[in-house]
Amino acid sequence: MTKPLKQIHLAAHFPGVNNTTVWSDPRAGSHIEFSSFVHLAQTAERAKFDFFFLAEGLRLREQGGQIYDLDVVGRPDTFTVLAALAAVTDRLGLAGTINSTFNEPFEVARQFASLDHLSAGRAAWNVVTSWDAFTGENFRRGGFLPQEQRYERAQTFLRTAWELFDSWRGDEIVADKDTGVFLRDPHAGAFAHHDAHFDIAGRFPVPRSPQGRPVILQAGDSDEGREFAASSADAIFSRHGTLAAGQAFYTDVKGRLARYGRSPEQLLVLPAATFVLGDTDAEAQERADVVRRQQVSGQTAIKFLEQLWNADLSAYDPDGPLPSFDPRPGENTIARGRASVRMYRDPVATAREWRALAEAKNLSIRELIIEVTGRQNFIGSPATVAATINEFVQSDASDGFVLVPHVTPGGLDEFADRVVPLLQERGVFRTEYTGSTLREHLGIDRVTA
Repeated sequence: MTKPLKQIHLAAHFPGVNNTTVWSDPRAGSHIEFSSFVHLAQTAERAKFDFFFLAEGLRLREQGGQIYDLDVVGRPDTFTVLAALAAVTDRLGLAGTINSTFNEPFEVARQFASLDHLSAGRAAWNVVTSWDAFTGENFRRGGFLPQEQRYERAQTFLRTAWELFDSWRGDEIVADKDTGVFLRDPHAGAFAHHDAHFDIAGRFPVPRSPQGRPVILQAGDSDEGREFAASSADAIFSRHGTLAAGQAFYTDVKGRLARYGRSPEQLLVLPAATFVLGDTDAEAQERADVVRRQQVSGQTAIKFLEQLWNADLSAYDPDGPLPSFDPRPGENTIARGRASVRMYRDPVATAREWRALAEAKNLSIRELIIEVTGRQNFIGSPATVAATINEFVQSDASDGFVLVPHVTPGGLDEFADRVVPLLQERGVFRTEYTGSTLREHLGIDRVTA
């Protein structure tokens, strides 16, 4: 029997604070003005994407005691932007990263329930943790939570928020033409939660929202992050860039679901990916080479190297060789506020891998950083990119992709106009929305209890 074609899920990431964006491109626009958010979101909706994703920045990054000014543009409040976008979109899901370390369940649950009402059921929450004291200083909680406890708090935070969402069944509000609106259940919204992290009780003020609960996203790639996603998330992001690595991640995460009473289709795997298009594959590759060198300038390469080495390397030539000494052990004090620093669990071992790669390919510092910091990247003609995306999904390396354009806000336009129609012709991507909520777009049941 022929295996039915999987439907591809696509999302658009508004990049903001990272080194993906090419600031020097003449098409680059503001990352603060509302018009930029509107352009990217409306392009994604025109292309029938599942959702728009906005990351969170709780503190400006620093390196060497100075503001990291190679990619910092600031970050407006996530809920404010998503609520405003709800008014200028109709079907597109609205996903935001909200931290579980420095917030409180009541406030976050109230905000997401409100967003779900305002958007008629399109809200999603990317649950993340923060372990560093540097970010915590903004909240007067620097270092209050040991790193090994961050997922414990995140899991408890999420479960507590679910209790608040579920404190309304959904049928408590009754409208009577004579007596007005009244509550069928006088206990609606009542909650009480007591544990090591939270000791709260009261009444949740927001009635059951259209989705019951917002869609839950998870971005952790550690073993703890994968387990958290398997137990609680509706979708998990990943950063695996090859077909084989994607398949291994996909198999691992989906294999964890059964012990939580969940089936494989209840968790979507959505890697982040960039793309560069051209009329031919060769033209696209030429463009991609230019883009990568724009993304990783000489200055940027040295800054990235400092993050691993935990040392001032400003005297090094980006077109020269790697340092001969090993990275400094201990807490990273050079780069502060960067999640990527946490990826290097064994900096000395990573440095040795980088040296071996640089020697094997005769790479300079900049050339090495270009190679090792690249994420999943689709390069080619529209036909090639459409075929490659489809191969990843049909081969169970992913269920779709979160696309990160290198130009904001218009970088998604060409993909929407030239690649999406080809996926639709293959019968693997919707031509129209068939539902109104994000859960319907993702094929996830509404939560009723």
